[in-house]
Amino acid sequence: MPRTALITGITGQDGSYLAELLLEKGYRVVGMVRRASTENFERIAHLRDRIELRQADLLDQLSLIDLVREVRPDEVYNLAAQSFVPTSFQQPVLTAEFDAVGVIRMLEALRLAAPEARFYQASSSEMFGKVRETPQRETTPFHPRSPYGVAKVYGHHATVNYRESYGLFACSGILFNHESPRRGLEFVTRKVSDGVARVKLGLARELRLGNLDACRDWGFAGDYVDAMWRMLQQDTPDDYVVATGVAHTVRDLVEIAFGVVGLRWEEFVREDPVLLRPAEVDRLLGDASKARRVLGWQPRVAFPELVEMMVRADVDRLARR
Repeated sequence: MPRTALITGITGQDGSYLAELLLEKGYRVVGMVRRASTENFERIAHLRDRIELRQADLLDQLSLIDLVREVRPDEVYNLAAQSFVPTSFQQPVLTAEFDAVGVIRMLEALRLAAPEARFYQASSSEMFGKVRETPQRETTPFHPRSPYGVAKVYGHHATVNYRESYGLFACSGILFNHESPRRGLEFVTRKVSDGVARVKLGLARELRLGNLDACRDWGFAGDYVDAMWRMLQQDTPDDYVVATGVAHTVRDLVEIAFGVVGLRWEEFVREDPVLLRPAEVDRLLGDASKARRVLGWQPRVAFPELVEMMVRADVDRLARR
């Protein structure tokens, strides 16, 4: 019998890469999708005939219990979230419902209907926020600087609590920024790769960005979903930082991206104060030595390769139009 994996957020960047990985490993893959008036299955279009999609919602406890009872998963990957930090300032309550209380609802569904299933929670480097130490590791205190970060801290501690209180095999991956050509256009890396492609193809004359000095540890999403899977294959559940250990500024990102198409970034990039966050997270840098040691995980795609991959994908996409 193939193992069954249930993925919430399967239509997102991470969900699509994780689905690919699990299909390669012979899993039965079930994706949870929300009922929506406009369905966006673009990232999983190439997988539609190999996966099952079921409707349920992190805002609806009963739908989750019914889903878990029907699917009977061996592994559950909770990737669904309101995942864009600026939106969390505009919609803090909705962000909390999905990213905080939604985690409890899924944990409760497992406790009641599938206590033997293994659970992965998508935690975030944004939980560290105003960092207390650099690099950040599993023991670094949290100081979130956005409603998104606050909600993720709640979900993280809830996962630990259900592991300790009910004996669930529940893990959290504290993932630092991870990108790909499948990243949403609202995120800065994709905003840059798309903007560079538009400038190159004559579709735009400038690219407006916020804080060019913001510093992040960026990796490739395809590498990071492998770490998620490895966490659920261990003998004991635990939490792990997943990161490259190398930080770059948004300015570095812009310079490499424009360089891919042979342009000087200074001629096209404009800093726009409207795009600054109310409370900025200046520098995030992860220490993934525990994941390397225990999981045998390491990132394969370096930052310049990642940026080039994204720029070329956007140039191809826009050129085809």
